[in-house]
Amino acid sequence: MTPMSTVVPWVVSIVLVVAAVIDGLKRRVPNWLTFSMVLAGLASAAWAGGFRGLLWSLGGATLGLGLLLPLYAIGGMGAGDVKLLTGVGAWVGPALTFGAFATSAVVGGLMALAMVAWSGDYIRHWVQFQMIMHEILAVRDPGKLSEQAAARKPTMKLLPYGIPLAVGSITYFVWTGLLF
Repeated sequence: MTPMSTVVPWVVSIVLVVAAVIDGLKRRVPNWLTFSMVLAGLASAAWAGGFRGLLWSLGGATLGLGLLLPLYAIGGMGAGDVKLLTGVGAWVGPALTFGAFATSAVVGGLMALAMVAWSGDYIRHWVQFQMIMHEILAVRDPGKLSEQAAARKPTMKLLPYGIPLAVGSITYFVWTGLLF
């Protein structure tokens, strides 16, 4: 692991909050934010750690991309969310990226359950969940799964995943002592 400046978790947290607000309002994370986050993370790591730092940053970015890309491929989340975790990885490297991802997945699951509880429509959501899981197991073609997800999208209450990514990642940074 490459040593990381104590400023890095703060920079990443600020960008995550901005992304979460935009995603909550517009239901998308803009390319100008995600691409600049990735590029700045790679440049910062290369500046601080040379070639070794760049490789560490690329490892984190690749892991962030790889963790969410399968969900994007089957229509389970937007590309902006994938690029956002890629940017996190570019800044914090592979180990912290995985921790931020895992914590964000738990937060996202809890937020989804809260949304279901808030709606009170438990049966509809349970049937929809079963249908989606059946499609994933039966169809196995990412293109076809993505088409089915796109067709279903207008009837669903979607969770802007930039919010759980921000809450989960920042929680993980606090938990590991990176922010305080």
